[in-house]
Amino acid sequence: MGVYDTRPWKSGYKLANFALAQTFEPYPEVPAFKLLDDTAAAYPNRPACLYLGNHITWRELHEQVDRLASALADLGIGKGDKVATILPTCPQFVISEYAIQKTGSAHVPCSPLHRERDLIWELGESGARAIICLNRSCDLVKSVKAETALESVILTHPREYAAEPAVADDEEGTLQFQDLLAAHEPEPPDVEIDPREDLALLVFTGGATGRPKGVMLTHFNMVANTMQLLPWVLGPLEKGVKGKASILIGVPVFHAYGHLGMRSAVNWGLQMIMIPDPRDNAAIAEALKSRPFLATLVPTQYMRLTEEKLTRTNTTFTSGAAPLPPEVGKRFRKVTGMPITEAYGLTETGPLTHFNLSSFAKITGFMPFEKTGSIGLPVVDTESKVVDPGTGKEVPQGEVGELYVRGPQVMKGYWPTAGDGLEDGWLPTGDLCRMDEDGYFFLVDRTKDMINVSGNKVYSTVVDDVLFEHPAVSVAAAIGIPDPERPGSERIKAFVVLSNEYKGEVGEDEIIAHCREKLPPYAVPRTLEFRDALPLTVTEKVFKKVLRDEEVAQSEEA
Repeated sequence: MGVYDTRPWKSGYKLANFALAQTFEPYPEVPAFKLLDDTAAAYPNRPACLYLGNHITWRELHEQVDRLASALADLGIGKGDKVATILPTCPQFVISEYAIQKTGSAHVPCSPLHRERDLIWELGESGARAIICLNRSCDLVKSVKAETALESVILTHPREYAAEPAVADDEEGTLQFQDLLAAHEPEPPDVEIDPREDLALLVFTGGATGRPKGVMLTHFNMVANTMQLLPWVLGPLEKGVKGKASILIGVPVFHAYGHLGMRSAVNWGLQMIMIPDPRDNAAIAEALKSRPFLATLVPTQYMRLTEEKLTRTNTTFTSGAAPLPPEVGKRFRKVTGMPITEAYGLTETGPLTHFNLSSFAKITGFMPFEKTGSIGLPVVDTESKVVDPGTGKEVPQGEVGELYVRGPQVMKGYWPTAGDGLEDGWLPTGDLCRMDEDGYFFLVDRTKDMINVSGNKVYSTVVDDVLFEHPAVSVAAAIGIPDPERPGSERIKAFVVLSNEYKGEVGEDEIIAHCREKLPPYAVPRTLEFRDALPLTVTEKVFKKVLRDEEVAQSEEA
């Protein structure tokens, strides 16, 4: 029996003096929206959302969901269809998510930072028939509509659910979110859902190379992963938390991490304190004054918050989406008195696979040790192993290899093929890590050329493609290099070889301006270096590792 077969992490399934469940099998095979139905029935008058000064109850939220589901059904949306959204963290996202599911359709959440090329790809690949977006995205959607299967465009205003509301402007050829709700009774269609087979979410993220891939997450995946967080981690404290506490969601809910926070709130009846702009540090700091039970943030937010005048608190903080620099955690803890709990996951896993129980339980003062810098233990019913990328064989405990995971939360496959991207049910994560003697996992490096810019995943090949679109570019490569201003994050540097006829005629500013027109702001190269030639592998591919190593060496010498 191998070291990972013994599951050494199970001995660490403890919260202070409480033992955590060793398994949740069998998981309920129910539609994901049943979690909302159950919570609305149990806590109808409890607050579901606090958004821009306005409180919304679970009864009100649930009714809005059912009205929108009825409206979507009237538009012809039904079983097996796809409906996209371009929404920030706001009540409309929650309403849209569950309304889409109640029609039997799958939700395709798109980033508000997408450019035309990104949106055309995701809408085209998914075949989305309708889209719900802010009015400020209307021009973008109209510009791509002809190249997609879109039939209906539904507009909403970011302040529709604010204490001082505003409504979206009328646009020719579009529908109004509030008009649809007002025109329909809360009578969703009766659709039969097969939780293990039917998709609840189709979200696009990175494969090993090239264009983003559609991750197929079923209703079963979503329900299972929701149970693997709060019902497992806080199972012993459920009665004191469920229907009574609040969670600050400071990260975008279209992102897997924010999405899990939203689903956890829906499952346990927690009030969602929703921050629509994740860069609004003042709003986050102000929200923390109310001492929410939980706060979901990313490392760059914690970095900025250390500059705010925070005080001691009893809020439990979690960090995900990118590695948390230890020094940031130390500074934050010194100010607030609270540790930051790290977790790990991928879009392909719904997303949670690992959780650092040592930091979480340390809050109680009863944990004998704290594994700082660890992504934690595999969550309940999740198998993990570390594999030599070259041989495919498991490496001994303590040695570095690629992390593989398997569990009920692992995706059905990459769109549109079930099982695509999996190996006998195992998902190769592409991340290098090691496991210690207590079953805690530590990330070491990435195996892919993906670039992490403040938690945003940037595909270097997409940046390369944009660079090549400039007529002056002959050879190009984009890499991520450590960002000295944001520990744990990277900035993008581009290397370009100009065509002979353009040498001396085109400058750095022009190339970067070209990228700015084609890419989201975080994916635009910060710097660019012209060279006569780039290092190549034996197969004539640009050797990006050499470029990265050169940049790191130069920064260490500086």
